[in-house]
Amino acid sequence: MGALGPAGESLAASFLARRGLRLLGRNVRTPFGELDLVLVEGDGDGGALVVCEVKTRRGLGFGAPAESVTAAKRARLARAAVHFARERGLASRPIRFDVVSVLARAGRPPAVEHVEGAFSVDDIGL
Repeated sequence: MGALGPAGESLAASFLARRGLRLLGRNVRTPFGELDLVLVEGDGDGGALVVCEVKTRRGLGFGAPAESVTAAKRARLARAAVHFARERGLASRPIRFDVVSVLARAGRPPAVEHVEGAFSVDDIGL
């Protein structure tokens, strides 16, 4: 992955923090896969758990970054998020899945696109 992926995740975490989300974990490993960013809305007292998949690209040759979040990837993320929530005693909170795309083109500032509520556990059928 090199430095591009971690740099995109750092940029996404800062972007989301400026929008009032609090980071709970980064690159959280579960038996179902890794969660790039796990955050909570507001002050954390009852706010939604936000699982954010971060996709960083240098160009659009393989499509927009968010397009790579396939149905299979969404299912893995949903299973991992439910496991994380149960393990941390957060299962009563709603879970929201966001996707942040970072387009890091040479000579330009990174472009960040945030898709809030990109999909839900109900979409997956868990």
